Amino acid sequence: MIIFARILRFLFWVFVLSWSMWLLRRIVGRVVPNAGAASSPDQNAGASPATQTTRSARRLVRDPVCGMHVDETLSIPFREEGELLHFCSLACRDAYAVNTRKFAANG
Repeated sequence: MIIFARILRFLFWVFVLSWSMWLLRRIVGRVVPNAGAASSPDQNAGASPATQTTRSARRLVRDPVCGMHVDETLSIPFREEGELLHFCSLACRDAYAVNTRKFAANG
């Protein structure tokens, strides 16, 4: 029975702590309007298109050499036989180009 009481007491204090943090966040949010990091969708309605683009989800592409996932806008593009490949670095792009030349010479 003592263990059950301790568990209930622990859950009570977790509830009190989480409620007080929620209340504190709400009070600070009213005092300082820009304190919240996340903005609601209605606040983004008046934002410029460039700002909305940076906040939207970006497409990740996979580097065929090292397997690293890279943001498509930050990747290094390489077009080969009509196919667009994306690389994380110049070293990976050059390694891919050298290996495809070796395969073309041998095949």
